[in-house]
Amino acid sequence: MSEKTESPKIMRKIKIEKVVLSVGAKGEELEKGFKLLERLAGKKPAKMKTKKRVPSLDIRPGLEIGAVSTVRKNVDELLKRMLSAINNTLGKNQVSENNFSFGIKEYIEIPGIEYQRDLGILGLDVTVVFIRAGRRVKLRKIKKNRIPARQRIPKEEIIKFMEENFQTVFT
Repeated sequence: MSEKTESPKIMRKIKIEKVVLSVGAKGEELEKGFKLLERLAGKKPAKMKTKKRVPSLDIRPGLEIGAVSTVRKNVDELLKRMLSAINNTLGKNQVSENNFSFGIKEYIEIPGIEYQRDLGILGLDVTVVFIRAGRRVKLRKIKKNRIPARQRIPKEEIIKFMEENFQTVFT
């Protein structure tokens, strides 16, 4: 008999899949947000366009209203920097199944980022998405299938993971 070198619960292990940085604005403010995300993520963000018309907000279909950048490499150090901007404190209502989100009011609160005169004062939103082994079954093109509910990551497990690995305080 061969001995198992891996943990018997390898399929239950939680990993951070990605960190999504986003800014919502239009016009000149959107260009500033685009530059901010480019500096934070180190790559070119994508611009989001509207699909609906909202006359009271002067929004029409096809208008660019936001920028988003997804980071999949070195997510631990980026997340630590983003969490330190909010003093490593989150509310339990900010956590949902498979992810959590929080906002940063001013980018100058992030350590290592200095005030940029051309950007002014801007805020951004951060979303952290978690994954377990086996999620690819749901996302792949060939032989796509559903994954069981036990493969989803509940709110309590995300809170426990963040408290252990990032010393985050939940209120």
